[in-house]
Amino acid sequence: MKPSRDRTNHCRHLHRRVLAGVLAVTLACAGTAAAENFIDVTPSPQQTHWQDLEFGVIVHFGTNTFLDREWGDGSADPAVFNPDQVDPGQWAKAAQSAGAKYLVLVAKHHDGFALWPTGQSDYSVKSSPWLHGRGDLVRMTEQAVRKQGMDFGIYLSPWDRHEPRYKDAKAYDVFYAAQMDELIQNYGPLTEWWLDGAGSSGHVYDFKKYIEELRTYQPNTMVFADVALFDYGDIRWVGQEDGHIRGENWNVIDRHGELRWRPVEVDTPLHKLQWFWHPNSDTTLKSVPELMDIWENSVGLGGQLMLGLAPNRHGLLPAADVARLKAFGEALQARYGNDSDLARRHLPTDANTAAALDGNDDTFWSAPEGSHHAELEVDFAQPVTFDRSLSKEWINAGQQVQKYTVQAWVDGSWKTVASAEAIGHMKIDRFAPVTTSKVRLNILSSVGTAHIRGFELFDVAEPAKP
Repeated sequence: MKPSRDRTNHCRHLHRRVLAGVLAVTLACAGTAAAENFIDVTPSPQQTHWQDLEFGVIVHFGTNTFLDREWGDGSADPAVFNPDQVDPGQWAKAAQSAGAKYLVLVAKHHDGFALWPTGQSDYSVKSSPWLHGRGDLVRMTEQAVRKQGMDFGIYLSPWDRHEPRYKDAKAYDVFYAAQMDELIQNYGPLTEWWLDGAGSSGHVYDFKKYIEELRTYQPNTMVFADVALFDYGDIRWVGQEDGHIRGENWNVIDRHGELRWRPVEVDTPLHKLQWFWHPNSDTTLKSVPELMDIWENSVGLGGQLMLGLAPNRHGLLPAADVARLKAFGEALQARYGNDSDLARRHLPTDANTAAALDGNDDTFWSAPEGSHHAELEVDFAQPVTFDRSLSKEWINAGQQVQKYTVQAWVDGSWKTVASAEAIGHMKIDRFAPVTTSKVRLNILSSVGTAHIRGFELFDVAEPAKP
């Protein structure tokens, strides 16, 4: 039966409405995807755990140590590697005395020499005289680090200047993945995996396969990579090795229109321009004021500090290095430890405010729900003098604060002593000494409800300068 003209028109009209509806939904969905903002990107639980570690060390030790080199070319005879007093426990204890909470071992640097008895090559400790070729420095270090209650990570250089298969990208991918398998399956849970892009210009790696393999056995491991390896990294390089973050530190970055939560890690050696040990090491050691300046401009700006340690030819950190790390840790505690936090002297306050002042990172103050401006005020019975404030944002729901000031009550009005944009994981603000009985963190603009899990005040008699 042929439909009537009215029914035909009705069907056509209905069909157009359905198509229009589908198109509207499609465009709305597309618009939502395209409209993703920085504030919509939040960290994974693994990333927040890693950011809470704040300070780690990376250990460089290998054939370069015995040849007075920074960059090995892969030609060193394994026989040169023969330390007589290797003690990773000493490394871990020294790092911990400085305040470090995790240790990353360079299991293979660019020269290709492996510090574990890899089954993929003879170019490793098994071909050295150390422990008659039966040593495994990765195992020794992993056990020592865990004994100290620290987290452990591994650096496995993609660039390999010794391995002949490096010239054949596909063959080398198999080689690298096999070495990776040995490390990720046999040395316990890893906190961080370093992907260093040095020396790799023009070489194409199958990073997708590498990360698939890593995630199979180590799903909680944080992958360090520079922004060029954006798709494969959980954390990113700051861009230089002087230990400083520059400008406002936002955890979300944009690469070619893609947004990712990529907190920054600052890497710098304990010795000036030297990652490996050299005979002149005592003359290149950074001073405590220099280390404090680095910490304040890395951890103190919401980033992660990775400090390079270099054992000597005995396999020990030099005595000067151990002493310097201990002195730095003591200075850090004296300056920013809980006992130095003047905000702890606050007058009784409500439970919400107290949650930001108790030194417990598991509690936090919350602004009124849905607010975009709020104030966290601290009152004292007697005036206090301070020249540093330390703020911590609860970042599990993302980085919310976009502009804030620190203000002191002076001569009957609020005086701004510091003004900035990002808080993030941590933010130290430095200013001229101010004496007051009232201070507040004035959040001028937040995208969503702000949460502050720490607001601390410190009196540093002299600014930290190198």
